[in-house]
Amino acid sequence: MQVTETGAEGLKRAFRVVVSAADLDAKADAKLNELKGQVKLNGFRPGKVPMAHLKRFYGKSVMSEIIEQTVNETNGKIVEEQGFKLALQPRVKGPEEDPQFQSLLDGGKDLTWDVDFEILPKIELGNFKDISVEKPVVEVGDAEVDETIQRIADSNRPFATKEGAAAEGDRVTIDFTGYVDGEKFQGGEGTDIDVVLGSKGFIPGFEEQLVGATAGESRTLNVTFPENYGAKEMAGKAATFEVTVKSVDAPGPLTIDDEFAKTLGQESLAQLKETVKARIVQEHAGAARQKIKRALLDGLDATHKFDVPEGLVEQEFFGVWSRVQEDLAQQGRTFADEGTTEEEARADYRRIAERRVRLGLVLAEIGERNNIQVSDDEVTRAVVERARQFPGQEQQVWEYYRRTPEALASVRAPLFEEKVVDFLLELANVTEKKVTKEELYKDEDDEKAA
Repeated sequence: MQVTETGAEGLKRAFRVVVSAADLDAKADAKLNELKGQVKLNGFRPGKVPMAHLKRFYGKSVMSEIIEQTVNETNGKIVEEQGFKLALQPRVKGPEEDPQFQSLLDGGKDLTWDVDFEILPKIELGNFKDISVEKPVVEVGDAEVDETIQRIADSNRPFATKEGAAAEGDRVTIDFTGYVDGEKFQGGEGTDIDVVLGSKGFIPGFEEQLVGATAGESRTLNVTFPENYGAKEMAGKAATFEVTVKSVDAPGPLTIDDEFAKTLGQESLAQLKETVKARIVQEHAGAARQKIKRALLDGLDATHKFDVPEGLVEQEFFGVWSRVQEDLAQQGRTFADEGTTEEEARADYRRIAERRVRLGLVLAEIGERNNIQVSDDEVTRAVVERARQFPGQEQQVWEYYRRTPEALASVRAPLFEEKVVDFLLELANVTEKKVTKEELYKDEDDEKAA
């Protein structure tokens, strides 16, 4: 066997392999000898079939198996001897692509193939103690707790039918159909929708134009979608809504006291406040975790610069780009609507893909060097939690993950990442910074790159 390196550029390596006809034929003959005592051919006793007959009936299939086995074993040996860590599976320009492949199966010919490897880079890890990050901290005061409880109370407030016109604070039940440029738009229709006037739960101007309406009345509302509206295809557009008011209900009295707390499963108002405060603290901690994690990843990205495998970047970019195109198609928007071009967007998302791959390799290297592992029990608990999100289908969800290695890997990967982040935060220079709730939840333009 002859192995020749034919290319070495960046993280790519190329080899040409030649296996002599004599070696192939010897392996094929050995395999046919194994079959000799197993096969039955008319006119011959078991074990007495001549080699010529075996070759006539099984020669091509045996040689095909020998070729596949030789290619796989030799590629694996190259990886082992060269000490490669592969980024992707080898790309083989195999003998089956040779026009003379069928004649190769008859034996007596050398086997030649080319194989390309893309390897992982050697990563020099920086000093994690040099990374400084700020941990945002929000103090949860009585005012925030009381405000949250008030919202809970408002959502549980009793309403009773009233006669006459709707006023601020009343609840109206409506049917509506929306139009933009005289055409109905997706999501612009609703039936039996409850609207509490003054709650600011609808587009600005919508609720205000329903004040004074009575049950059975129809109105035409003229509004403009905000520039920062969630559905970007509607942002900034003028719209008309044809609305029919079906009923008007006035809010009933509601006292926030121990009795109210009991309706929510709490023993007292004091316990309700403690429960609400604990939930707010947990929510803020989750948001702070995302902020500090982002800052940590930024620090790793700034201190670890190396070439990344193009194949991994392509895979990551393909996934990101596919979602971008799907989102635009669903919204009926173009890159021009986003204030960019397809070429500029491609370049931006390719940079994001490269960052994600680089950070993934850094985190994997940190985890490997420090023996950070995710146990099977941890994965099982995570799968159980996911299954609970689908009441009545828990068993089907469990079976899906049990049967699908890729899905199970998608559960293990984020658990591993969070463990590595925890490890790094123990080493990094972390300082606390008091911020407001608004600052904690403020979105950043480049959040998508994390």
